[in-house]
Amino acid sequence: MVAALKEEIISMAEKAVNLALKRGADEAEIFVYEGLTAISAIERGQITKSSRIIDRGLAARVVKNKAVGFSYTNILENTAAVDETVLKSLKSAKASKPDRDWKGFPTKKPVANVKNTFDNAVYELSSEDLVQMASTMLESAEKTDKRVFPIEGGVGASYLSRTVVNSNGVECFDYGTMIECSLATVAQQSGEVTPVCFEFGAERLNKIDPEWIGKEAARLAASALKAKKTETKNTKVIFAQFALYELLSYTLMNAVNADYVQRNQSAFKGKIGEKVASENVTIYDNGLLEGGLRTWKFDGEGVPQQKTTIIEKGVLRNFIYDTYTANKEEKESTGNAFRAGYLSTPNIETTNFHFIPGKKSPEEMISGIDDGLLVYALQGAHSSNPASGEFSVVATPTWKIEKGRITNAVKGAMLAGNIFDLMKNISALANNERKTGSLVAPWILAENVKVIGK
Repeated sequence: MVAALKEEIISMAEKAVNLALKRGADEAEIFVYEGLTAISAIERGQITKSSRIIDRGLAARVVKNKAVGFSYTNILENTAAVDETVLKSLKSAKASKPDRDWKGFPTKKPVANVKNTFDNAVYELSSEDLVQMASTMLESAEKTDKRVFPIEGGVGASYLSRTVVNSNGVECFDYGTMIECSLATVAQQSGEVTPVCFEFGAERLNKIDPEWIGKEAARLAASALKAKKTETKNTKVIFAQFALYELLSYTLMNAVNADYVQRNQSAFKGKIGEKVASENVTIYDNGLLEGGLRTWKFDGEGVPQQKTTIIEKGVLRNFIYDTYTANKEEKESTGNAFRAGYLSTPNIETTNFHFIPGKKSPEEMISGIDDGLLVYALQGAHSSNPASGEFSVVATPTWKIEKGRITNAVKGAMLAGNIFDLMKNISALANNERKTGSLVAPWILAENVKVIGK
């Protein structure tokens, strides 16, 4: 079935590219996306709905005299609609100003090999299967602690395919699956209500454990009861993966983005080869990571994805590029042109931003701390300054660590500082690596973090 679909989509894309060239375009690119998603949703402790979402679309980028036009459609069954989309894009290019930095779409290269990105077991999951998984997650949470109330969450399974064909010989097709479970909870006791605590799992293969997710979401909420205030001071902080992802998404990940660098919006500009982090830190942007949530054979413009060394033992080695920014510097794209779907043009994003883990277990990491915090999530990270790295965030849920053990939940704590200083103060990484969005990382321990109590 997939082979037949591939031939059909590529044929359609080739015809669209040829139409653009026939009508006077200098270059043309067609991107085709298909997403089939089944969802079982949880609201206020109950499974409220099951739904199936089908999203198919085609996007055209057409170039005329170094000016780029863009258009898209979600009507693929109608040849006239596809043709109209191509011609709209050409018309847009003719009406746009030339871009002197435009040097063309990528050329054909052998696509990468990837592992564990498609699972037929995920593809064949029924709505009943997802409802059963959601029920298991809810029951597990309820059995764990009677003081806990599930707020929202759900289970989703997706099949995704993407195709890129351009006038420079690129002709790529890839497909994969995704499954995820999530549950957000609060706990109540004697009039006290905890902050929202959550747990989730996302995988390309059918190896999600909804029972563990429900149990862990409930355990976190119950342990967030009887929260105490904390004092203002500089201390050790363990960042769990959720908190780390929120912080890095608006700071470090942008700092290594070539577009930010070229627009003088990155503190890392001119620092290739310099020490920018602790020697404990090695980071790869690995678009080929086995089973990675953002692992694909090629990126959003048909360039093979790859493994790029970003920071090696604290030293900055590379930035991430798409074709446009790479051409500006006469470099090769690193395969980081990202497209969430067909509604927009590609932009540079990380694939699987992989912190190489350490050897300590989470328990060993905690046992070595006399005084510190364990931070699971952050609020307000989106207001961080990507250029300077400055951040001021609310840490919640958070727990106090004293003499090697977690003693109590903490309320009203804020963290303030600079991400580039924090990177230099990472003293240890645990061994509990997991995938969170585009981040693949364990817990990290940072020294001398400013904590502001209320």
